Amino acid sequence: MTTRTDDESTAVRLRWAVTDAWTVAGRDVAHWRRQPAAVLVGALFPVLLLLMFVYLLGGGMVVPGGGDYRDFLVPGMLALAMVFGVEATMTAVVTDTARGITDRFRSLPMAPSAVVAGRCLADMAASVVGLVVLVGAALAIGWRPAGVGRALVAVGLLLLLRLAFLWIGIYLGLLTRDPATVTAVQILVWPFAFLSNAFVAASSMPGWLATVAEWNPVAGTVTAVRELLGAPVGTGGGWATEHALLLSVAWPVVLTVVFAVLGVRRFQGLSR
Repeated sequence: MTTRTDDESTAVRLRWAVTDAWTVAGRDVAHWRRQPAAVLVGALFPVLLLLMFVYLLGGGMVVPGGGDYRDFLVPGMLALAMVFGVEATMTAVVTDTARGITDRFRSLPMAPSAVVAGRCLADMAASVVGLVVLVGAALAIGWRPAGVGRALVAVGLLLLLRLAFLWIGIYLGLLTRDPATVTAVQILVWPFAFLSNAFVAASSMPGWLATVAEWNPVAGTVTAVRELLGAPVGTGGGWATEHALLLSVAWPVVLTVVFAVLGVRRFQGLSR
């Protein structure tokens, strides 16, 4: 009887946690109507980068082993679009904390995980919109995926990567109340993004730099998505490149677990 009661209590708490997270996510999504410019800029910025690299810089790019640079670039840009949103997530969390909204949520009888989980759900929805816009732009300039089934798997890997960086952004946002820290993260995202195989093949880099680029958490997703979409991958590469599909799942899962736990714990201990 005790076990059954405990199970029922756990189920009730879980149901309320999901309900609370969904409510918080709805509140965050409602802000899109009030700040459409931020959503629009976030969706169009990767498109601008795509067009710039294809039409301004693409003529000077050579893919090791052959292949069209546009087809090589698109999977890399799709993965980077999942990374670039980390500062937007962090900004939203820092803003809520600075305005006292986070403390107000903490004072309510709701699940401790609901606020961070709700933010994650809302930002994942925004990421899906951004991904659709970027894929539409890529199709408009002539890029074509290898097949629908493989493309859906690739989208799943991209969203898994996005989930990991969402939790990183949530944790970093809870870690500070200083907007200047967000600027620092925005600056650091760029070298992190370029120090991967998104724009050029790792095999074209110096040996030590190629190793760093191959083990970048983004690189596994980029290579796996290229393989799934039938894009040129580039010649060469070590263990990380050969096992890109494994790393495209392992890296995001590890990062998600670590930073989700850290994020929830940080939220619970904000006033301590």
